[in-house]
Amino acid sequence: MARESSGTADRKNGITYADAGVDIDAGNELVRRIAPMAKATRRSGADSDLGGFGGLFDLKAAGFKDPVLVAANDGVGTKLRLAIDTGILNTVGIDLVAMCVNDLVVQGAEPLFFLDYFATGHLDVDAAAQVISGIAQGCMQSGCALIGGETAEMPGMYAGDDFDLAGFAVGAAERGTLLPRTDMAPGDVIVGLSSSGLHSNGFSLVRRLIGDHGARLEAPAPFDTPAATLGEALLTPTQLYVTQLLPSIRAGHIKALAHITGGGFSENIPRVLPDHLRSDIDYASWDLPPVFGWLQSLGGMSDGEMRRTFNCGIGMVAITSPGDTADALVAALGDTGIAARPIGVLAAS
Repeated sequence: MARESSGTADRKNGITYADAGVDIDAGNELVRRIAPMAKATRRSGADSDLGGFGGLFDLKAAGFKDPVLVAANDGVGTKLRLAIDTGILNTVGIDLVAMCVNDLVVQGAEPLFFLDYFATGHLDVDAAAQVISGIAQGCMQSGCALIGGETAEMPGMYAGDDFDLAGFAVGAAERGTLLPRTDMAPGDVIVGLSSSGLHSNGFSLVRRLIGDHGARLEAPAPFDTPAATLGEALLTPTQLYVTQLLPSIRAGHIKALAHITGGGFSENIPRVLPDHLRSDIDYASWDLPPVFGWLQSLGGMSDGEMRRTFNCGIGMVAITSPGDTADALVAALGDTGIAARPIGVLAAS
C-alpha cells in the first residue's frame, strides 16, 4: 500500500520543515500506526503492505475474466464539521467509504480497493489514526482493500484542528452485468432499503437548525435514542449496502439501484430510469424515523423539502420484477439485517 506524508531537515542546516509547521516524523508515526489497519483489509487481488509509491491490484487474482472497471469518489460534506466539533472521529471514515462504495454497487460493481486523502493544517496522529481506523472498518465491511492514501499536512490551509477527507474507490463487474438493466417495465416494484440515519447528506441544513435553536451536541438526543448524545446520534455512520446487495445482483433479482443521497428521492431515482418510465412512491408505506421528524419540526419544512434533502429513512432503492422476485429480494435483504419493503412501482411517464 502506498501512503505518502510530508518531515524535518537537520537543525544544523538552519530552518527545518518542522519550523514551517510540517512534521515528517508525525507522518511516519501515522503510517506505522495504520499499517495493521490496512493489512486487515487485505483481499484477493490486493497487497495491502505499506511502502510503495502506488497501490497494486490484480484483477485476475480477484477472479475476474472480462471486467469493466467502475470508479467513484466522494467526501462526507459538513458532517465532518460535527465530527470535529464533538471529537467523535472513529466513525466518519465509515461514512467516507460508504459514500463511495454504495455508488459502486449501484452500478452492479463489486468494490475492489479504496484510497483516502486526509488533509490538515497540523497533523494530530491520534485523531488521524481514529479517522483511518473507521476507513479500514468500512473497507472490511464492504470487502474492499485499503491499498493507498495521502496524508497532507498543509499549515495555513486549515485552522486549528480542522481537516478534510476525500475517498476514492474502484470496483469491477463482468462485462454485460452492469446496472441499470434495460428491461425495466411498468409495474416493476421499487423496494426501499432502510437507512441507518441521516447518512452523509443535508448536514449544512442540520447544522443551521442546531444553531438556530441552540441545540447542544453534548445533550441527550431529543428523539428515540435517549442513551446517546445528540452529536452521537447525528453521527451514526452511513449504512453500507455492498455485501447485502451483491448476491441479489448476481442472482438477477435487481434491475436497477439508486443511492438516496443529496437530492433525495426526486433527484436520484430518475438517474437510473429510462425516459419512458417514472417512479410512483408511496411515502406512507414506511414510518419516518424520529430523527427526521425532529428536524422537520425544528425547521417547519414541507414534506417535499424533506424528501429532496434527506433520505427520510430509505438509503437505497432497488427495482425488481413483481411477485416472487420482489418477495425473494425483500427476504434476502432481511436475512442480511437490512430491513426492506416495497415502497412503490414504476409507471409509464
